[in-house]
Amino acid sequence: ALATALASCSTASKPKLSLSGSSTVAPLAAEIAKRYEASHPGSRVDVQTGGSSRGIADARSGTAQIGLVSRALKPEEADLQATTIAIDGIALIVNRANPVRSLSDDQIRAVYTGAISNWRQLGGADAPITVVTKAEGRSTLELFLEHFRLDNRRIRASVVIGDNQQGLLTVAADPHALGYVSIGTASQEAEAGTAIRLLPLAGIAPSLENVRSGRYPLSRPLNLVIRPPAAAGVAPFLAFARSPEVHDLVEAQFFVPPAR
Repeated sequence: ALATALASCSTASKPKLSLSGSSTVAPLAAEIAKRYEASHPGSRVDVQTGGSSRGIADARSGTAQIGLVSRALKPEEADLQATTIAIDGIALIVNRANPVRSLSDDQIRAVYTGAISNWRQLGGADAPITVVTKAEGRSTLELFLEHFRLDNRRIRASVVIGDNQQGLLTVAADPHALGYVSIGTASQEAEAGTAIRLLPLAGIAPSLENVRSGRYPLSRPLNLVIRPPAAAGVAPFLAFARSPEVHDLVEAQFFVPPAR
C-alpha cells in the first residue's frame, strides 16, 4: 500500500518535485504530496524511501530536491536547511503476547549488549530474546544509541531491519522479539490490530500527548531538508507541508504537528 501511496502518476511534462529518505517521514510526505497536487493543478510530487542518510545525500547531490530526515540536522550538515513538519518519538515494542509490560533503561541496555538474553530474566517466559535493531544509516538507530549511551559495535542483534514496517512485521511475527520504531508508525499499526505493544520509556507512556508536552524522553523532529537556494517550486511545497492545512494528516499518522 505504501508503494502505491508513494507513487504519483502524472504526465512527464508537468513540473516535478522529488523527495527521498526516511521511511518514517515518507508515508506522511506522500499524503501531503497528494493534497498538494490536488490543490496545485499541474504539480507532481514523487516520494521515495531509503533512510535518513539517503535523504541527506540526495538533498546534497541534487538527486532529490528535498530530503526526508527523521532527526535534527548535525553541526556538519550546516550546508543544509531543515523544515520541521512533525514531531515523533521512538518506542520500544514487543509482541502483544509478551507478558512483560515495562523495561528500565538499564534492562534495555543489557538486552542490546547481550548481558540479558532470556525473557525469564525480565519477568517473562523462559525464551531467548530476539533482539531487533536498525541498520546503519537509519536515524532511528542513531537516536536509540545516543539515548541509551550505546556503541553500535557492542549491539548483539538477532535481526537487523531497514524500515519501520520491517520492524513491526518482525516483532508481530515473533512472541519473543524486542525492537524499536517510530511511535507514530507503531501506534497506527497497533490500532489497526497488528500484534505489537508499545512499552513505556522511563515510566512515560509512548503517546502523542506525552510527545507533544515534551515529557516523553525520546522524541525527534521529522524534517524536509534542502540545500539552499531552494529549487523552483520547492518553497511553496515546504510552506504547504508546514501549514495548518495538513495538520489533520500529521495527526492521522500519530505524529504531533510542529509548534507555530
